[in-house]
Amino acid sequence: MGPHAVRPPVVLAPMAGITNAPFRTLCREFSGGKGLFVSEMITTRALVERNDKTMQLIHFDETETPRSIQLYGVDPVTVGKAVRMIVDEDLADHIDLNFGCPVPKVTRKGGGSALPYKRPLLRAILREAVGNAGALPVTMKMRKGIDDDHLTYLDAGRIAVGEGVTAIALHGRTAAQHYGGTADWDAIARLKEHVPEIPVLGNGDIWSADDALRMVRETGCDGVVVGRGCLGRPWLFRDLVSAFEGGTERVTPTLREVAAVMRRHAELLGEWIGDESRGVIDFRKHVAWYLKGFSVGSEMRKRLAITSSLAELDEQLGLLALDQPWPEGADGPRGRTSGNNRVVLPDGWLKDPYDCASVAADAELDTSGG
Repeated sequence: MGPHAVRPPVVLAPMAGITNAPFRTLCREFSGGKGLFVSEMITTRALVERNDKTMQLIHFDETETPRSIQLYGVDPVTVGKAVRMIVDEDLADHIDLNFGCPVPKVTRKGGGSALPYKRPLLRAILREAVGNAGALPVTMKMRKGIDDDHLTYLDAGRIAVGEGVTAIALHGRTAAQHYGGTADWDAIARLKEHVPEIPVLGNGDIWSADDALRMVRETGCDGVVVGRGCLGRPWLFRDLVSAFEGGTERVTPTLREVAAVMRRHAELLGEWIGDESRGVIDFRKHVAWYLKGFSVGSEMRKRLAITSSLAELDEQLGLLALDQPWPEGADGPRGRTSGNNRVVLPDGWLKDPYDCASVAADAELDTSGG
């Protein structure tokens, strides 16, 4: 992507509330520093206005190379200003643009996965981003479309090529599917055929390194973007690196080893936030993902999910049957799995893909991270 070679071609998908600096650190450590690890979604207006939370979210560890920021925006001028700010202040080495978010608070204003339906607006945003990026590569992540009757990904792909985007990641679901059903890998193959000039990365239903290899084999995509598959499994990036480099070894940690990663994750969050208690509280949402498949009773899970200090977390982890081996079937869906939801859109959004009058600046969130 531009001056940056991503080898092996594995990318951590930006996920709100998840892919902050501590989680990126864990994934990067397991990968040996190989791959690309993208920040949480950064709202362009909040960045330009230097919102405190946003300024914390764009902090990168000194070992992160290249530094990768995902931007969310609906106003071409604001997007251009945000990109120029990143360039002028040397805040990142790579910019990804979010056109894939399906959550109602984003799509109801015409943002995220709703936006590519408005072709002129998509083109204007990409033009401002690329035009202000200088030597920084600009990529984009998108979905197939709003629903099966309003697919946008092939048009969006050609627009992206025309505006100088250096790579596209496609999540093989529509906004209406959210995270339910099965990802359409055939769509990834079609996009690859449609935009042969630039790399296409596939996203959706990669729960193991073998899934990633199969996606590349079946679709011809140039690499993979992994989101929910690494929730509670940051060591998946070690597997991915091994698989793409021809290795067959896979990480199968015992519960004791998983507990050690959990402890480190919580500690890193506390250091990053600057408050141990808040770090442990933020870590709570990861507990069920880390423990998926292990024999841990519901009462113990509840106790782990209400800890508020490292000492409490250590105490509860110490009560687990830590010698359990990696369980069969521990891979598979984690995180959000809802699907087939009606997409919340602005009034009249679908009447005309070329009428952008219904998009206003208030479509941007006040802060970043989702």
